[in-house]
Amino acid sequence: MALPPLVSLGPELSPERAARYARTTQLPGFGMPAQRRIRNARVLVVGAGGLGSAVLPGLAAAGFGTIGIVDGDRVEWSNLPRQTVHGPGDVGRAKVESAAAAVAALDPETEVRTFAAMLTSQNAAAVLDGFDLVLDGSDNFPTRYLVNDAATLAGIPVVWGAVHQFGGQVGLSWAARGPQYRDLFPEPPAPGSVLSCAEAGALPSVCAVIGALMVGEATKLVTGTGDPLLGRVIVHDSLRGTFREVGYERDPLAEAITGLIDYDAFCGIAATISPTELHARLRAGESFTIVDVREPWEADLSEIPGSLLVPLAVVQRDPAGVAERLGDDPLVIVCHHGPRAEVALEALSAAGVHGVVLAGGIDAWARDIDGSLARY
Repeated sequence: MALPPLVSLGPELSPERAARYARTTQLPGFGMPAQRRIRNARVLVVGAGGLGSAVLPGLAAAGFGTIGIVDGDRVEWSNLPRQTVHGPGDVGRAKVESAAAAVAALDPETEVRTFAAMLTSQNAAAVLDGFDLVLDGSDNFPTRYLVNDAATLAGIPVVWGAVHQFGGQVGLSWAARGPQYRDLFPEPPAPGSVLSCAEAGALPSVCAVIGALMVGEATKLVTGTGDPLLGRVIVHDSLRGTFREVGYERDPLAEAITGLIDYDAFCGIAATISPTELHARLRAGESFTIVDVREPWEADLSEIPGSLLVPLAVVQRDPAGVAERLGDDPLVIVCHHGPRAEVALEALSAAGVHGVVLAGGIDAWARDIDGSLARY
């Protein structure tokens, strides 16, 4: 069902801009009014990774007037195949900086607002303030629920995308108009049951496909053109070359969203210790048992000195046996980014041993503590 345009008409376009968008404005039912709405639109993009790399150039080239970018990460070598707004010269650079430069290269007149931080319950309201809609390209469930809830409280729509290995999904969440993310996913998946992109991988072309669909949804919402994906999800399987649609409705029993919560706790994310805190406590002479649950090839690339390599499969096969050998020092579990460590901690906790996960894993340790370690 078509919806009214989300954004009001902007000023008349200059002759140069009118010529630039001539192939768009000649579309039936689109015209110059739609292009003026696009130029007047303010869209926030959460994540400058694989999906953000498809979304941001698409928005800039289409003529969106104001683009916000929120991401607290830095560019790594392993990002480059799918995160195409960043290049080799950007490795180590804040993602919002290289992404903003890519937008400016496409259209220097686009207003770019950057937020070099991860979205949290504390900053979400301020970050979303002043935007007409959000495009969520985040790669973790706590952020997806946070974006949904913050946008619901702000009364604005969220176009969300997700990629996993050879497939992806895209949908629209807008509680003010229809179903939202929590109607489709009332509860998050069990911690560790869905591997992150860093662990499972993602085909670069899937990011491009899902990102393009997200830009299309944003365009339809802003201009009031076509039927938006409200109450529908597109599911893409690149190996089969297929698309299918899943419909869903509002959950009449769902609790109202009245405020932002602890989304790590909601998603069952384990207790953590930051690399900075662990490093400081080690330097102060405290003893820890640091268990690295990555694979041997990963430990060959980089490891924390003194850590014990016990791959996750070993922990899962015999958690009691591993627990017996850990000693009495406080336990810190490490993986690449965190999810595997959470699965290991859950297994060891069932065997009677409790501990914490190193927040951000070995990647965060390499970034914040020991820059000589490889980031992969």
